[in-house]
Amino acid sequence: MQKALKNQKSRRLFLLTSFVTVLSLTPARMALAQKIEKLVLSDKEWRMKLTEKQFKILRKEGTEKPWSSPLNDEKREGVYHCAGCDLALFTSEMKYDSGTGWPSFYTHIEDALETKLDFKLIVPRTEYHCARCGGHQGHVFKDGPEPTGQRWCNNGEALRFVPHEKG
Repeated sequence: MQKALKNQKSRRLFLLTSFVTVLSLTPARMALAQKIEKLVLSDKEWRMKLTEKQFKILRKEGTEKPWSSPLNDEKREGVYHCAGCDLALFTSEMKYDSGTGWPSFYTHIEDALETKLDFKLIVPRTEYHCARCGGHQGHVFKDGPEPTGQRWCNNGEALRFVPHEKG
């Protein structure tokens, strides 16, 4: 009897937490989650799709030289997309001048990026990748402006800027 009661409570708790989780998924969040399907291509396919610089950054986790990207000085309104798969990652409202020589953002479009620890410089850093194609974008640091205090430091070659149409 005790075991049956305990199982019944466990089932109720599971159903309640499942219900709360479903309620927390807004229609916009559910639509975005449904849109992001993984894109997996071979190195040969990526090489046909990307420039050599883009391939080195997106597929081999390289880094471009600071101040080398025209996107560092981009001031128009628009959206920054992954150069590999065209997933929207940042908006112009999220961008700021960090003075580092790379396009920097204080936040990103929800669910568009995934992070992992990077130990290439011995000191651990947080590296981030496109959620759709896994393309390396850059690193996130805790020295950015409010409201997040984060600096999402991106390789310009890993992005494609799409300006808003005036009209």
